[in-house]
Amino acid sequence: MSAIPKLFQWLFGVGSFLVVWLSLVLNYVETDFSKSYEDVILLLPLYLLIAFACVSIAIIGYRVAIFNDCVEASEELQQQIEEAKEDLKKKGFKFVES
Repeated sequence: MSAIPKLFQWLFGVGSFLVVWLSLVLNYVETDFSKSYEDVILLLPLYLLIAFACVSIAIIGYRVAIFNDCVEASEELQQQIEEAKEDLKKKGFKFVES
């Protein structure tokens, strides 16, 4: 069974929310909400956008905080650079060490 792409999952979620939200805002559905709840429902997409931004910033901050150094990869890359320089020197290239 193939997995549903993440884009379609997000589009389905946002579309479902918009259908319910628009039906409440445009009074397609009869509710017993008071006026104060109607104001909250009207601004609900803005609240959700702010919450999404805060969670995204927290996740990015966490991932940056736990980002680890790859010492082995750095050493391997330096070795490959030296090998490439030696190979190019054999072919007539000259390098200026800085």
